[in-house]
Amino acid sequence: LAVGWGSRMEAAWAPSPGGCELMQSIMDCTGRWLSSIPGNLRGNTEELFLDDNTIQVLGNTSLLLYPRLWHLSLTRNRLELIEPGAFLSSQGLEVLSLTDNLLFTNYSLTAAALSALPALRMLDLAGNQLREDMVSVLVSNLSSLESLSVARNIIMRLDSSIFTNLTQLLELNLEKNYIFEIDNAFEGLQRLQRLNVAYNYLPCLVGFGLTQLRVLNVSNNVIEWFLTLESDDLFELEVLDLSHNRLLFFPVLPRQSKLHSLLLQDNRMSFYQRLPNGTSLANVTVQFLIIDGNSTNITTVRLWDELCHSNLSSLRLLDMSQNQVWGLPDDFLAQMPSLTHLKLNQNCLEAFHLSEEDPFAMLTELDLSQNQLVELGVKVGVGHILPNLQLFNLSTNRLQALPPRIFTHTRKITTLDLSRNRVGLCPQPGEAESLPCVDIRGVETLTHLSLAGCGLQGLGGRPFQGTSLMNLDLSDNRQVLSRDLGWLQDLVLTLQVLSLRNTSLSSTAVDFSALNSLVRLDLSGNALAAFPTSLGTLRLRSLDLRDNCLPALPPDMAQVPLGRSLRELYLSRNPYNCCTLGWWDALQQVEGLRVPDGREVTCSHGSRALSPGALPEPVLQSCRWQTADLALLYLVLALPTCLTLLVAFVVVFLMLKEKLLKMVKTRCGVSSPY
Repeated sequence: LAVGWGSRMEAAWAPSPGGCELMQSIMDCTGRWLSSIPGNLRGNTEELFLDDNTIQVLGNTSLLLYPRLWHLSLTRNRLELIEPGAFLSSQGLEVLSLTDNLLFTNYSLTAAALSALPALRMLDLAGNQLREDMVSVLVSNLSSLESLSVARNIIMRLDSSIFTNLTQLLELNLEKNYIFEIDNAFEGLQRLQRLNVAYNYLPCLVGFGLTQLRVLNVSNNVIEWFLTLESDDLFELEVLDLSHNRLLFFPVLPRQSKLHSLLLQDNRMSFYQRLPNGTSLANVTVQFLIIDGNSTNITTVRLWDELCHSNLSSLRLLDMSQNQVWGLPDDFLAQMPSLTHLKLNQNCLEAFHLSEEDPFAMLTELDLSQNQLVELGVKVGVGHILPNLQLFNLSTNRLQALPPRIFTHTRKITTLDLSRNRVGLCPQPGEAESLPCVDIRGVETLTHLSLAGCGLQGLGGRPFQGTSLMNLDLSDNRQVLSRDLGWLQDLVLTLQVLSLRNTSLSSTAVDFSALNSLVRLDLSGNALAAFPTSLGTLRLRSLDLRDNCLPALPPDMAQVPLGRSLRELYLSRNPYNCCTLGWWDALQQVEGLRVPDGREVTCSHGSRALSPGALPEPVLQSCRWQTADLALLYLVLALPTCLTLLVAFVVVFLMLKEKLLKMVKTRCGVSSPY
């Protein structure tokens, strides 16, 4: 139950005396370390925000200067006491927020102060360590209240004495208390429309009879039973939230209601008309012993027949995810012709059957994921099945195929999730189709398809012929790229998002250049040892290269079309070489490019993993030697050798000089004096 606090804002904020901010008649003194209400604010102040200060007492004279005040917020102070005359000059106060204070200390005096507010409509007392008896005293004279929050207190039990005089109350928030029992606490609240008792300790709700209530939130309790009072009266109930409880059976709902949203997520619910082993309990009944004061009643219920007594014709959302449902009773869904969203994920379903007789004409979302489905049956006649379905989630089941031509009846489907099933895609017509497969060819409306973790192997033919897929997820299929990407030829004009994460991609010969419409590509979790050159011509906005074997990226990446179009680039968990980081420096200069995992990017130098943006000087010097010009390196290496040979030649020449001269003289016949 959300309690909104209105405000009237029409001009820009401006500084005011006391360090507060002023906007026309609104004064904001939030977080100013104030220990009392400033006395030098404008007298025409209508809204005053004093949140996050240190005010302990609201005295009798604190608000004397602000007679026009209609909205006062003292959230998160240290307020222990509001003196009885504090509001005598603020009779027009309508909205009062006292959240997260210490009002339990002097609650009786504070109650006297509140009783002087005849126009108060909204009161927030959340987080004040209040017990139920304290709440009763605080609100006993507030007959004008329309919205009350006592969330996050220490209320344990509610009875008819607590809210006796709140005849105008429309909204009541009791969440996050310790309530374990409610005894006729709301019967006098004839105008109550929204009730929030979430995050408490209620074990059951029996005899529910608040016909005027529109929204009931009892989620996150320990409720095992929900039984509505047997009555033919029309209940105004529109939203019922029983999620995150311990329901054992489908709730017994009002026979006549306006219910459009029923939330039963995360319970222990099942149907027992048929058990998984084939046993039928269709005629078994359950008796409830209801003790109310001195009277004792026994109610006998056939838990599946009771469903037929509830008019669910207006129900649009039914969430029964995270339960223990093996199967649905006969005609269970026939009572819900207006259903648009059906969530049965995370149950124990092994089969689910669709037929024209089922009221699926309005259904736009069907979630059967995380079950044990081995069969999806379709009974096809002359009509259409799921004609308005847009989202179909079948992920994480045991399906191997879907019924033939199932999508010829779904004229509006846009999203199909078949991930984590052992399914294959049907090839082009005329090729072998003996193996079970899923045929999506010709489904023109389909834009999002997930086939992650389906064990796909070497797709061929034209499995996407006649589709307009924009988002395709093929991740976690280790052999899906054992051939070229020719099977994507029908998507070159429409495909914008492609995920090839963890597909054992290692070859840079895979050609992506034909996929000109791609804006997001995920190549993470592969074995790429070099950057695929075909990516350079694409104009991607997001590229994921995490968890590969890349030692570097192309040095000219920032200049090619890819580098100019990229806005998001993931690079971490690759063995980059610290001595070839020119590409990294170039990427830092690209305007508009984000590297969200930049802090996780490391490079390797020897056995060390370093941040490319903060390399130590010894590493830089080592890299300079490694990246020096090769000609200079060869010269440096050759010079000592040449010098050594020259010295050796000179030494040998001097040692053999006389012998060489004699030899020359003898051969040439010329005498020389010695």
